[in-house]
Amino acid sequence: MRTTEHVTSVRSPRRTRTRERLLDAALDVFAEVGMQATSIEAVCEAAGFTRGAFYSNFASKEELFLALMQRDATRQLGALEQAVETIDAGSLGTPEGFRAALGTVMAAVRPDGSARRQWCLVAAEFELLALRDAAVAELYLTEHRRIRAEVGAVLDRILEGLGLRFVVDMPTAVDLLMSAEDAAGRADLLERPAAGAGEPAPPTRRLEALVDLLLAPREDPPAT
Repeated sequence: MRTTEHVTSVRSPRRTRTRERLLDAALDVFAEVGMQATSIEAVCEAAGFTRGAFYSNFASKEELFLALMQRDATRQLGALEQAVETIDAGSLGTPEGFRAALGTVMAAVRPDGSARRQWCLVAAEFELLALRDAAVAELYLTEHRRIRAEVGAVLDRILEGLGLRFVVDMPTAVDLLMSAEDAAGRADLLERPAAGAGEPAPPTRRLEALVDLLLAPREDPPAT
């Protein structure tokens, strides 16, 4: 399978708009019927373009899907950077303040409301395709690890300022927290399928309890 390397050169504004409309349309169609059931014609129809416009940007449906995955990863990292800037350092001195900051960090990589439902469906499609295709799995894992590394770096800075640490290594802690948040998000969508746009998911006691279990005072290094 080809990757998206052949379209990474400088694009004209018009071609960039075409590409984004195709990606937006694909996101809607993939979420509605799934990647396997989606045809190139369906994506073109939803975007209002011909097959020629599609093939001038993507070599295949799989390549379109990978580009969508990469775009989502870029969005997540950008949202994470913005979220970090909104955290008030003065509020981090209490467990409640840390939980709030953690919630801000975790929410940054997950959209709210109806977009959250769409994201959850397409994320499941990402994972299913990665399980079926080794080439996709490599890219999927790369983006997956990149997001978690960024989240870990943010949490490490926050914990250091509080004199706290996780009782497990940072990658394990991030995996546990993000997996718990993912599970809570899916459960919320099942329980509240009509959650409106902009409506955040309610905080979960399970996630808060996990945070409490993972935290411990940071140990000072022995004097030399």
